[in-house]
This record gives sequence, structure tokens and C-alpha cells, in this order.
Amino acid sequence: MGTLSEISKHIIAGDASSVPSLTQQAVSEGLPARDILQEGLLSGMAVIGEKFKSHEIFLPDVLMAARAMQAGMDELRPLLITEDVPSLGKVVLGTVRGDLHDIGKNLVSIMLKGAGFEVIDLGNDVSPESFVDTALENEAPVVAMSALLTTTMPVMGEVTDLIRQRGLEEKLKTIVGGAPLSDDAARQMGANAYAYDAASAVDRIRELISSE
Repeated sequence: MGTLSEISKHIIAGDASSVPSLTQQAVSEGLPARDILQEGLLSGMAVIGEKFKSHEIFLPDVLMAARAMQAGMDELRPLLITEDVPSLGKVVLGTVRGDLHDIGKNLVSIMLKGAGFEVIDLGNDVSPESFVDTALENEAPVVAMSALLTTTMPVMGEVTDLIRQRGLEEKLKTIVGGAPLSDDAARQMGANAYAYDAASAVDRIRELISSE
């Protein structure tokens, strides 16, 4: 089995102790950073994403795999910068103003990073202005919002209103998620997409960016 396959296998197993040395081994073998990222680290996380989506594994397994991937990324990041390897795209992520819940949002962040996106995580209790201004400052085409409380859902509409008021509909796309949300609610508040869980969020965001 090649080194990249070994990296992928240990990512899936959540083996954070072995992935850094395997990543270093792949570098010493002269493999391009892009290949190590795509065929080693991200291919392992892709399997994790599919297994999580089909309920074959659960949150602790995802967290272990993410920790292993991060350990490999720590070794690989300097090379990725040197080789100027691009991410799949930037996403501004946060839980909306008035809502302090972040477990679901954090899982979305893990899954997005595991799929190859660059995530700008604003945390929780995020204002509409912070979402929009941060996206513009970082040239991120997608704003992803989470809410667990029905009372904070209207803040998502404030974000889409702000985007519309500033004439940014072509530049910024929005996606919403969280327990009280639905497709209908997303449409009513003017969001471009709705995700019912972290795995579907990755799929929807990929679609939003590819449609740019």
C-alpha cells in the first residue's frame, strides 16, 4: 500500500499519532503537497463524510478523524503555502446574534475543512454586519449561518436583507442550518440554500461555489 493510501487509512481510523510521520514520509518521497492533500488527507476525510452521512459512524469518529487530519495539515501547511495550492473556496461561518449554541456549527466547520474548504469561523452570537463585512474582507463567496433557537432565526433574514441592501446578491451566497430550520424557512428568509446536517452543508456549499 502506498504512503498516500496509508495516510487515508489512518485518517479514517482517527489515528492522529501516525498521520504526521506518514505525511512527512510522503514529503520525503518527493510527492507534491497537492497530491498529499487530495489523495491522502482529504480522501480519508471524504470517506468519513460519506460514512457519517449514511449513519455508519457518529460524531466521536468524525472528531477523531478531524484531529488526525489536522495533525497531517500541520506538517503539510508550509508546503501548501510554498506551492500555492488553492482551497476549494472560502466560507464565513457562524452562529447568529443572540444564539450561543455552536456544536452543530463546529461540526460543519470540521466537515468543510475536511472537504478542502478554507473556513473563517466567527464563533457564536455573530451580528449580520460581521457576517457580511468579514465575507467581503476575505473575498469569501459563501456565508453559512447556524441557529438553534427559533427566536434567533430572524437574524438570518437580517443577513440576507443586508446583502440585498448593499447590492451583493451576485457576490455573496447564503446557506442556513440548525434544528428549527427547513427548506421553506430558508426560502422565506431569502437564503440561497438550506442544510439539514453537516454532511449536506458540504454538498450545498460546494454547489453554491461551483455555480459562481
